[in-house]
Amino acid sequence: MFIVFTSSWWALVLRGLAAIAFGVLAFVWPHITLTALVFLWGAYVLVDGLFAIVAGVKSYEENKRWWVLLLEGLLSVAAGVLAFVIPGITALVLLLLIAAWAIVTGAFEIGAAIQLRKYITGEWLLALAGVASVLFGFALLFNPNAGAIAVVWLIGAYALLFGILLLALGFRLRSLVRSVNRMAPRAV
Repeated sequence: MFIVFTSSWWALVLRGLAAIAFGVLAFVWPHITLTALVFLWGAYVLVDGLFAIVAGVKSYEENKRWWVLLLEGLLSVAAGVLAFVIPGITALVLLLLIAAWAIVTGAFEIGAAIQLRKYITGEWLLALAGVASVLFGFALLFNPNAGAIAVVWLIGAYALLFGILLLALGFRLRSLVRSVNRMAPRAV
């Protein structure tokens, strides 16, 4: 898992930026319609899933656990496609879909952080992002009747927190890669 994340630190940064952009848009347009929310969320999980797939495929030969990122990415892309194919989805179904996605991806992120702790310090950032995802998912499951604006703000707050944590981890891994590269002997 260490190789997966260090070789694809930039994917974490891009995923974090996508999450932050999604979170900001959710706060800027609090009266967004359900259809627009479906499309906005669908676009976010498509981008997030594509970057996770790229990171997983890129680490195929380097790590036997490459499939974890690939599976997370495929689940995210599938959820995004469903959001675009069925835009008239009800608020309850959308909330359940988002909740399930957050819980599953959060569990994968916690598992990845457990693997990373063998190699680096700071893996808690990914674990915390995973915990935030799981808690967010359960909050949606237990309160599906929340008002539309409250749900938009909750989703926006989650996306901002998740994005900031992924950015922090991505840049931490980038600095680790740079320090390792500086210490590596140069070919003459």
